[in-house]
Amino acid sequence: MVVSRRGASARTPRLISQSTPSHQVVVGDCVAELAKLPSASVDLVFADPPYNLQLQGDLRRPDDSRVDAVDDDWDKFSSFSAYDDFTRAWLLSCRRVMKPNATLWVIGSYHNIFRVGSILQDLGFWILNDVIWRKSNPMPNFRGRRFTNAHETLIWASREPGGKGYTFNYEALKAGNEDVQVRSDWTLPLCTGEERLKGADNKKLHPTQKPEALLARVILSSSRPGDLVVDPFCGTGTTGAVARRLGRRFFGTERDSSYADAARQRIAAIEPLPEPSLAPFQTAREAPRVPFAALIERGMIAPGAKLVDAKRRHRALVRADGAVSVGESVGSIHRMGALAQGLGACNGWAFWHLETPQGLVSIDALRGEIRSTMGVAAE
Repeated sequence: MVVSRRGASARTPRLISQSTPSHQVVVGDCVAELAKLPSASVDLVFADPPYNLQLQGDLRRPDDSRVDAVDDDWDKFSSFSAYDDFTRAWLLSCRRVMKPNATLWVIGSYHNIFRVGSILQDLGFWILNDVIWRKSNPMPNFRGRRFTNAHETLIWASREPGGKGYTFNYEALKAGNEDVQVRSDWTLPLCTGEERLKGADNKKLHPTQKPEALLARVILSSSRPGDLVVDPFCGTGTTGAVARRLGRRFFGTERDSSYADAARQRIAAIEPLPEPSLAPFQTAREAPRVPFAALIERGMIAPGAKLVDAKRRHRALVRADGAVSVGESVGSIHRMGALAQGLGACNGWAFWHLETPQGLVSIDALRGEIRSTMGVAAE
């Protein structure tokens, strides 16, 4: 499988279907509503299906007060077999509308996530990661007979094993994580405070509203601005709100009209972030190629100039033909950088600097000046 770890190039055109409004929430069964979308039209799916919690009676605290647990009809199934049939149906509907390079996220608890994962694989999806959402403020275990359930699991899967170029914005995530790879365990709080939607009775409008920070990480990691994000169980619209803020398009389905109304109002009130803050993260591999000779041709470095490393321990002479020499050896900035250090390889752009009256200037910075004139931001 080929993975676009850095996301597709900013110059890659995005195919956008004009038949789907930019932000839409429809009331109805997700299987029936997704059937109305064109096949292979969706870039990313986030699904928060019923967990089939199988609660037996009321859940109460030690003081005998009732816990506002999930006991809604939409979370009740007659059997595991019925839940499996339901899961298979909505996953097949999602798979049909997903582009070949699209990915799907599904979140669940120990009640359902293992069944969902098995069905995902049976249907041909390819699991890329399982991510643990560790809740920093979980609900305690009131009965004291089990461990506190402090996490939920997200499965991230590509449409099929042969899928090519699925989006994973690896470098952008790493840059935002202080240049450390983002791990598959995410510590985030539950949805509380002003973010939690309340009804007229001042009680939470939806029992399982997810935090926006969780959806932001999902969307930022595996989609690009302009992509179509689909949520088949959109509830009160967390996915849609985050998608709009991050410059993505959104299509959601919801069976409960009161939830759908709240989602529409919530999404409509969102102000998208400025485009510059959402611009795709350009990597070295995506940036236009600029040969070292171009710096000489543009007069930025003169033949005969001396290049040195950052600590001035090694020197190279710039030749008129774009090669550099170290002693009697002649070659590219990369080969001569490796030779000077006694290494097998070297990134000459990062290694060599130009001596100027103002001090050392990285030749990579000079390359960046050329790229800026080409209408593409430097890496």
